[in-house]
Amino acid sequence: MSSNHPRLSLRHSLRRAQARLRWRQIRSAGLPVVFGNAMPKSGSHLLLQILEGFTRIGPFVESGGEPLRTITENGRQRAPEEILHDLQSLRPGEVALGYLWATPENISMLTRGDWVSYFILRDPRDMLVSHLHYATTMHAGHGMHEYYNQLPDMDARLEVAIRGIDQDGLKMAGVAERYARWVDFTDHPEILALHFEDLISNREQKLAEMLDHLQHSGYVLQTSRERAISELSKAIDPSRSPTFRKGRSGEWRTLFNEQNKRLFKELAGDLLIILGYEEDMDW
Repeated sequence: MSSNHPRLSLRHSLRRAQARLRWRQIRSAGLPVVFGNAMPKSGSHLLLQILEGFTRIGPFVESGGEPLRTITENGRQRAPEEILHDLQSLRPGEVALGYLWATPENISMLTRGDWVSYFILRDPRDMLVSHLHYATTMHAGHGMHEYYNQLPDMDARLEVAIRGIDQDGLKMAGVAERYARWVDFTDHPEILALHFEDLISNREQKLAEMLDHLQHSGYVLQTSRERAISELSKAIDPSRSPTFRKGRSGEWRTLFNEQNKRLFKELAGDLLIILGYEEDMDW
């Protein structure tokens, strides 16, 4: 983890010391690890800001490292033992973010009794739209940037994003394979699954559920519930997200044509029903 860097480690130690001074009556050894896991382009920065808000309501500290990833930013898939080492390095009271697949090893760690784990996901159709905007206009270094921009229109880009690609050195999973890597997290009650859309439209209730999940670990709130929800809400600031664009749901409706819809249904099947975004295939 990058927190092994001496300067980062020093900042982390200072944050822990400040937390101990502020919350003198709590021993960090009795705190859970708080871990937020996210699918890319599904609200990870929103989740991170909420988790950072935990430091305002109790003796929690940010881990100080980069998010833990299954796939590095240069495209390398990390070995399970590498990821496990990083997870095991997190200490009681630390708050961290990850982009980790639902492997048996990861699930085993994230469901431990001394961990409080959250997982955020998003409507796969809006995730694809967000991915395309990011890759085509916001991140020129994205591996798909040049390929997407040589395609004639958004319809063609959506088709590639839905199908995936494996040709001429480009490799990207299609929507069904992407979600297959993550969906098993939703089968474990020890991991609170959060829909990005609910955190936008029904924020107070969802923040309350996040607090409930924290308390189920045995942690006792050090402030009133109302103040805790208020502090978590105030921690949310979209302007601090480098990839924030609109933060709304349903944009896919203006971009998916009938061919895109048919292809999505053909390749992803009942994925939207499983995730709770549709009741049937008639959308």
